[in-house]
Amino acid sequence: MRALGDTLSLLLAVRRVPLLSPTAHAHLPSAPALALARPLVAALDHESAARDEAPVPAAADPDRPPSEQVPEVEPHTRALKPAAIPRTRLGRLYEYGTLAAGVGAGMVTEAIRRAAGASSTPDTSLAFSGPNVERIVAKLSKMRGAALKMGQMISIQDNKMVPPEIEAIFRRVHDSANYMPQWQLEGVLKQELGAKWADKFAEFDMVPIAAASIGQVHRAVLHSGQTVAVKVQYPGVADSISSDLANLKSILLLGSMLPKGLYLDNSIRVAAIELALECDYKREAASIDRFGELIVSSGLKGVRVPKVFHEVSTARVLATEFVPGLPIDKAALLDQRTRNEIAESLFRLCLLELFRFRFMQTDPNWSNFLYDAKARQLNLIDFGASREFPKQFTDDYLRLLQASSVGDKQGCLEYSRKLGFLTGFESATMNAAHINSLQLLSLPFMANGPAVYDFRNASDITQKVRSEIPVMLRERLTPPPEESYSLHRKLSGCFLLCNKLGAQIRCRDIFQETVRSYKFDS
Repeated sequence: MRALGDTLSLLLAVRRVPLLSPTAHAHLPSAPALALARPLVAALDHESAARDEAPVPAAADPDRPPSEQVPEVEPHTRALKPAAIPRTRLGRLYEYGTLAAGVGAGMVTEAIRRAAGASSTPDTSLAFSGPNVERIVAKLSKMRGAALKMGQMISIQDNKMVPPEIEAIFRRVHDSANYMPQWQLEGVLKQELGAKWADKFAEFDMVPIAAASIGQVHRAVLHSGQTVAVKVQYPGVADSISSDLANLKSILLLGSMLPKGLYLDNSIRVAAIELALECDYKREAASIDRFGELIVSSGLKGVRVPKVFHEVSTARVLATEFVPGLPIDKAALLDQRTRNEIAESLFRLCLLELFRFRFMQTDPNWSNFLYDAKARQLNLIDFGASREFPKQFTDDYLRLLQASSVGDKQGCLEYSRKLGFLTGFESATMNAAHINSLQLLSLPFMANGPAVYDFRNASDITQKVRSEIPVMLRERLTPPPEESYSLHRKLSGCFLLCNKLGAQIRCRDIFQETVRSYKFDS
């Protein structure tokens, strides 16, 4: 959820996160610095607090090979429960309508309680009183889809931008794990794979192993003996994107708490585009095939993409090779050498995706990266959020990062304007704040910086970046370019992971290698 949180550092470090969950998107300020700065500050602060409260893991055994030093960690589990997903537009409209009515009635009730001095939440908006929060969480957990996507979009915002009541709602919605009851699941499978869908599998576990925003994942076995992960899309999600987002916007505006600088309409527009793409599993299957070929041709070691089984895949059902691995955030308990290898692989992958492939998997949810300790490799899963980047964008973006890395302030302004982060009409104060933030967040790969950057020190950047945020929020003149929403989400997730792993990486050399090998059009 806070994966986006570290976006800036790594973004400009070239190197977050999901909705308040998996995945998050920067619809932030007029400058890339702020677009990444807010989430970076929020995420690193959150991670620091978590580390302060967490027990210190035992040191790795130096006598055991790193590949065998796998911590005894219980897998993260959530209490899955079945709940039918409204599948028709009318049905979904009804659900949102009853929610709005319920929240309205709750506001009246809360006002009466406060007048009588009986409220348990007297300092919050009437729309987000305790009972109303429960209503909203319960309904959005049932609806899935757009609710989780908007939460992801909002999560990129620093908690000074987004009211904690709204942030908490989306976090809880994401963490809830409703899944389709068996009768509804079978209905989707029959529609997509035919009445005898079960004959296509030797085994099929009807209880999902994971439930996300637009679908759930089941473990199955093909007649060949191959174990597969089968992702099944919730019915109605793809056909109700626009109406769901419009209704969700109305609910968010009830409390009049969203700041003007949130660019809510722009966020909703981008969310609609991304959701539509993610709902097309044929497109995702093609992206997986393409990524597999790109990874192999690039020569990048330690990264693998699973195979797609097209014979049991459709636009709403996707079957891929079931790959082993530990969710990458659990790798924080591994030895330092292994953590460095993991972080460097992910750092290199981000640079390859953006500046060589110009095709990136932009969902930084840590569960999408599984570390196989025996094979010493990262297994990549979930390519629904894959997207292309125009050559002109990557040309200008790399030049922006290059300018920042050598302290070229005029170059930072020039390419920020070309990219659309700045208009050219900003005040001197705004420009200075923008440049300062960029250079702070470029520290991992600065030309005059250390050969090996220690991400354990990344938290020191946040307070300095935070001091620039009020100026940028007050004086920014435009939302960032569309490409930055998904890009900064991915970069922030990469940076946050490096920080969580306490990785020590040759960021400067890797970045300079990228610049030298890149072919600019002009």
